[in-house]
Amino acid sequence: MNALEGTKAPAFSLNGSDGKTHTLADYQGKYLVIYFYPKDNTPGCTKESCGFRDLNNAFTDHQTVVLGVSKDSLESHDKFIADFNLPFVLLSDPDTTMMAEYRAWGEKVLYGKKSIGCIRSTVIIDPEGTIIKHWKRVPKAETHPEKVFEFIQSL
Repeated sequence: MNALEGTKAPAFSLNGSDGKTHTLADYQGKYLVIYFYPKDNTPGCTKESCGFRDLNNAFTDHQTVVLGVSKDSLESHDKFIADFNLPFVLLSDPDTTMMAEYRAWGEKVLYGKKSIGCIRSTVIIDPEGTIIKHWKRVPKAETHPEKVFEFIQSL
């Protein structure tokens, strides 16, 4: 079993693209999808975000909120949202504290080269605040949102 699945979701408090501060407690009573992505306006991150955008109404119909998290600034998030008409909040984690707690920051290998950075990953948190699903690494950003929605539908 994945180490994060079945554990209490780490608390967080981050600024969002809507001008508000968001905390885990804000989402109590709903399912919460948090996807961690490396960088606004890059090909894989754009495909993944647009996939979540296209399924946003379906997630909402299943009492599920989607949040995206990267270390990008709120200004960068604003441009990303405007460029691709993203209907959900993007959170800014500039010091990567939240990403580290959710195991979305660390060593990764890209084209055979090791580096430290954001690990594309996703968690689903249940209405009581427990992580019920954790994708540690997302291999195909463009099809991942569909897999997340299939999991939500199975609940």
